[in-house]
This record gives sequence, C-alpha cells and structure tokens, in this order.
Amino acid sequence: MAEVKRRNLKILPVDSEHSAIFQSLAGHRLSDVKRIILTASGGPFLREPLKKLKTVTPRRALKHPTWSMGKKVTIDSATLMNKGFEVIEASWLFDIPPESITVRIHPQSIVHSMVEYIDGSIVSQMGSSDMKVPIAYALSYPERLPAKKEPFEVAGKKLEFLKVDPRRFPCLSLAYRAMEIGGTAPSALNAADEVCVDMFLKGVLRFTDIHKVLCEVLARHVPGAVATVDDVVEGNRRGRESAVSIITKGKI
Repeated sequence: MAEVKRRNLKILPVDSEHSAIFQSLAGHRLSDVKRIILTASGGPFLREPLKKLKTVTPRRALKHPTWSMGKKVTIDSATLMNKGFEVIEASWLFDIPPESITVRIHPQSIVHSMVEYIDGSIVSQMGSSDMKVPIAYALSYPERLPAKKEPFEVAGKKLEFLKVDPRRFPCLSLAYRAMEIGGTAPSALNAADEVCVDMFLKGVLRFTDIHKVLCEVLARHVPGAVATVDDVVEGNRRGRESAVSIITKGKI
C-alpha cells in the first residue's frame, strides 16, 4: 500500500464486500469515515443450536444459503473466518484501523457492505448475490458495464442485520487479534486456517476444533517483521507447520 501511495495509484477490489466499500467511499473524504460495516451472510449454521455445532459435517457446512463458492471459502463462511480475513484486507486497502471496522450478519446478502460517516449517514452498495457485478466494475472502472440480466427488484425484499454472536463465531475475533499482534501473525493465521479447513473436510478435525487450533497457533506464534514478500511467506510456513503439529499431536 505504501508503493500504491508513492505511485499515486488505486487498487480496485474485486471481492463483493470490498467493492461495496470502494463504491460507498466514492466522492467522500476518508477523513469523514466513522466506520466500515462489513456484512456477512452468517453461513449455514446461523440458527443452528450451539450444542450441535460439534457434530456438523463437511457436507452440511458446504451448503451455503446464498452464495455458490469454492469449498475453502464456504467453510470459512460457516466459521466467519472469511469475514475476519476481510477485516484485515479492508484495514489495509482503505487505511482504516481494525477497531473502526464492524461486522454485521445480513442473511439476505443484498447489502454487500456499508460505510458510516461522522454525520451519521450510512452509504451502502446493494444488489444481487452475483460476483459478476464487482468483477465487471473492477474491469470497467471508472465506467460501468450494462448488466445483461433482469434488474434487481427491491420490492418485497427484507433487510435484516444482526450482531455477531461470539459463541457461534469465535473465529472472527482471531483476525482482530492477529492485526493487534501484527507482523507475520495474519499470514500465520491464514495458513493455519487453510490447514484446519482441509483437515475438517477430510474428517480429521471437528468443526468447533477449527477455532481451538487457530487460537493455539496465534498463542504460539512469535511474530516477525514484514518488510518483504519472503517475510510473509515465512509467516505462512510457520503458521502451517504449527497447525499441523497441534492437530497431529492432539494438542487441542
């Protein structure tokens, strides 16, 4: 991001949430932003009894209610770890401290994210759950391409926003913790999560153990400074090895 500023360039986000933030910031001053509100669908277990989360299967976890995605991100959506990574991404992309980024559950996946300004105004980007929209906007920016589909109809739609239950989604707080630790901690967390999701899909790890392993990885990680890409890769390697060690030795 320092290089982006030095060259006076823009990074055009493609992820739906960050594209929504990018669009909601257009024409406004960053100094007037009070907070960013990232929306999350809540995944397939939003209303699952907490005591049943231990026994959820990969097959059930892969049935996302609103988005059709790859296996890794679908499981991350079920744990809300994906939203944690999006908090980290948004903090760097938009130069916003993590404490000014809030996550809200929005089961309908219509509002893709919001920006609240110091005067109380909230600007959002809405639309269908279709990745073609943010991808097209990034490709055509600053212009917009005409959509080759029926317009999104707002009539009859329900918009619901819920606070994140930390008991149901404990992984989210780990992203904030990784940012607080700094250095290679976010890289280690990301790598460890890849290991955990893979182990869960293979039936080695229980759904609720994903958080336990990630928590232990962060607790053990000694963060290194990040000055080069190699530093990030090293953090990734250490996080991956730590997660594998914790799982194989049954230290959870």
